[in-house]
Amino acid sequence: MIEIGRKNVLKILRDTSVGLFLGDDEGNDVLLPNKYVPESYEIGGQIEVFCYLDYDERPVATTLEPDIMLGEFRLLQVAEVNEFGAFMDWGLEKHLLVPFREQRSKMKQGQWYVVHCYLDEKTGRLVASNKLDKFLSNENLNLKEWEEVDLVIIRQTELGWEVIVNEKHKGLVYFNEVFKSVNIGDVIPGCVKKIRKDNKLDISLQPLGTKVLEPAANKIYNVLKEKGGFLPFHDKSDPEDIMDMFQMSKKTFKKGLGTLYKERKVALEKDGIRLAQ
Repeated sequence: MIEIGRKNVLKILRDTSVGLFLGDDEGNDVLLPNKYVPESYEIGGQIEVFCYLDYDERPVATTLEPDIMLGEFRLLQVAEVNEFGAFMDWGLEKHLLVPFREQRSKMKQGQWYVVHCYLDEKTGRLVASNKLDKFLSNENLNLKEWEEVDLVIIRQTELGWEVIVNEKHKGLVYFNEVFKSVNIGDVIPGCVKKIRKDNKLDISLQPLGTKVLEPAANKIYNVLKEKGGFLPFHDKSDPEDIMDMFQMSKKTFKKGLGTLYKERKVALEKDGIRLAQ
């Protein structure tokens, strides 16, 4: 089956004047236009392509990788607004439509918005929506605390950053637990810190428990090397100074520093820490 909106690995069936025809195991085929045909290929070989509908609403393939695929949430820029809606630049020749009914507020040309890509059941076309909440649900969570997840930053609230978790659920990263720069639209890893009774998700941008030790230790070690082997930091240092230098909490810093000390990679001195000789 050739999936619209996703990458497909298809067989190269034949070469024509307009491009390569590619096919699946079910007898379906799709055109890969000449401008996307690679320099070298073999009839009968396989090629990975992205499939969508062209200007004439016909399935077409491309070797370009779009900035968003079916089921994903991504930050895109409005290339044009007309009587049909807003058209987003998603890295392909034909722009991605956000109909007016799918806009939280009227979109403006040149502005950036987080949108969700889905398949319109009536037309079979890929379209996008800025009304994100209707595509997210925390009713049925197949997650565990401390589980690593994929995140998309979608908006800033009074408490912290609202995030999309695994393209399905909604979670929150509290401001006092953010130790690095984040922006709306960022696609970053994280983990589930807590699942509340109402299924709300508290999310951490850094690994929890023992997983935090090795990255924190490596970060401290690398900063020490960059700064000449000595830094005036210790377990009594101000938390804000630690965050500015290492982009981590004081608690994480102390754990990482403890790991380095146990491995004899640093020496703890009265006025700071020094790389071990």
